[in-house]
Amino acid sequence: MIHILSQQNSLVSQFISEIRDASVQKDRMRFRRNLERIGEVAAMEISKTFPFKPAEIVTPLGISKVQVLSEQPVVATILRAGLPLHQGILNYFDHADNAFISAYRKHHKDGSFDIKLEYIASPDLENRILILCDPMLATGQSMALTYRSILQKGQPKTTHIVAALASAEGIEYVKKHLPVGVELWLGAVDEELTAQAYIVPGLGDAGDLAYGSKS
Repeated sequence: MIHILSQQNSLVSQFISEIRDASVQKDRMRFRRNLERIGEVAAMEISKTFPFKPAEIVTPLGISKVQVLSEQPVVATILRAGLPLHQGILNYFDHADNAFISAYRKHHKDGSFDIKLEYIASPDLENRILILCDPMLATGQSMALTYRSILQKGQPKTTHIVAALASAEGIEYVKKHLPVGVELWLGAVDEELTAQAYIVPGLGDAGDLAYGSKS
């Protein structure tokens, strides 16, 4: 199932417009905060699919009957660009366990590249709810490889993938290479990828915009 959060008029569209805007995105703090806010909106929407249970809360004046989460998810991100989006999700699932994966593109002289994973830190995922986030879903290869690699920590019972921007090609790749039932939560979708696998119109390199260029 694919959810495109900006298809309805909401503040997500404002946040997306600002992370795309070449003049606004020069402010790194604002860029990171907008990614964080997109993560917060995604977390709220995803929470509506979670199981809840009744509870009684003691207030200063009595007892209130409420509904609370019956379990907490594992929030996972692909370093480094995914950190602001991850933080936004964690702001709402503040008792969640966390996982971190280091993945990067290893470029070759002919312009092609391979996806390399170097580091995974994760709790046991067996029968857990997994939220896996990365701001850009371009080719989809990083996301698919990350998902397959993290399964060494256990088989999640449900998986939610969050991205601020996605390409149509990346969505199709993920649909082909991830299990049926994985849900995608996307800020917006663009149709084009460049020969270097950057989303167009996209926004540029999310990691560089958030944390500075790399050598």
